[in-house]
Amino acid sequence: MKPLRNTINQALNCLAGASFLAMVGLTCWQVFTRYLLKQPSSWSEELVSYLFAWMSLFGASLVTGERVHMNIPLLAQQASPCIQKALSVFAEVVACLFSAVILIFGGVQITNLAMGQMTSSLGIPIGIFYIILPLSGILNVIYTILNIVDILHGSLPRTEAVEAEKEAV
Repeated sequence: MKPLRNTINQALNCLAGASFLAMVGLTCWQVFTRYLLKQPSSWSEELVSYLFAWMSLFGASLVTGERVHMNIPLLAQQASPCIQKALSVFAEVVACLFSAVILIFGGVQITNLAMGQMTSSLGIPIGIFYIILPLSGILNVIYTILNIVDILHGSLPRTEAVEAEKEAV
């Protein structure tokens, strides 16, 4: 399971980083064309907004895989280790169901619906940019399954964020 998790993490880090670099480059291009050439580039602004959504969803999948998403551990910390494990599995099941229903099922629906609409500046189907929704959902489902297996085997590696949180308490 660890090699699969590492491979997905590396791919998502590269994709999120590439999205960020492309956004920086396109924003610089937009500023250059707007203020120096006096001919604003409308397509770059539109593409930056879509890349921002992609980068955000790649990052959300990474957060799901590392189990550092927002939580309130107050009650769980007071419970026995067995209850803590059950609560952790329950949280992963809820995240998995959310990803399956909202991101995968809903994402496929909206992507298919949006394939008939064209972007205003780029002239390509909007659905192409919405493909990230089911893709992110699939990645989240994979991560939650890996997390559940690791929780049940007691081999889920603790992240630096979790370690820092424990040290602060």
